[in-house]
Amino acid sequence: MSRPAAPSGATTRLMSEMKALRKEKWINFEDDEQSSILKWRFALMVINSDSAFNGGYFKAEMVFTAEYPYQPPKFRFLIPITHPNIYPDGQLCISILHKPGDDMMSGEEASERWSPLQGAESVFRSVLLLLDDPEINSPANVDAGVMYRDHREDYNKKARETVERSKKEIPEGFEMPRSFEAAPPPKPENDDDFWAESDGEFDFGGSDTGDDDEDQEMDDFEDEDGEGDGEQEASDDSEDEEVVARR
Repeated sequence: MSRPAAPSGATTRLMSEMKALRKEKWINFEDDEQSSILKWRFALMVINSDSAFNGGYFKAEMVFTAEYPYQPPKFRFLIPITHPNIYPDGQLCISILHKPGDDMMSGEEASERWSPLQGAESVFRSVLLLLDDPEINSPANVDAGVMYRDHREDYNKKARETVERSKKEIPEGFEMPRSFEAAPPPKPENDDDFWAESDGEFDFGGSDTGDDDEDQEMDDFEDEDGEGDGEQEASDDSEDEEVVARR
């Protein structure tokens, strides 16, 4: 049995989730502040060169209840998309948006459906995956399912037309991301000159200074050894002279 969350709990969690999602490249909240934290308006972007919907800027909305995260949100595209799992009104047929628990009628397991461990980002990523990998066994749009299965080129053409139509919704001045990867850091100026100068100043193969130190230590050792021999010889001579004097 689900346990309803207090409205303040849902609001707190949604504010935290939205703050994190605003940092992502593939989602755009056009308004700095949403009219209601329980109703999000945004655009999902498809950044996948292998996708039929690559380059799409798809406006959508997601509506939450005060029972979130114990109950799933509702998701709807605000642009018509020909896709096996999207209804004509833009709503989706996707397991993650179905209420928690097993469903004997649909055959879905609890692990496939919504759970409080899920979140808005999980929904967004699942939607993007669904766009590229439709489930055609139980389609929401039968005609689109047949087209995807039997006439893939016609389906891809429809997808490209949808992408071009969606681009008209891109806000002025907004730059669509081309990749999820960050650009490499710039190369330091005069990088070649730096290493050229370093080769003359440093010898990583050995140290001349170290050789000089070793030579100096050997000389000091020999000097100390020599001085010791001299002192021993002087002592021996002195003892011989004492013996002679006694005699």
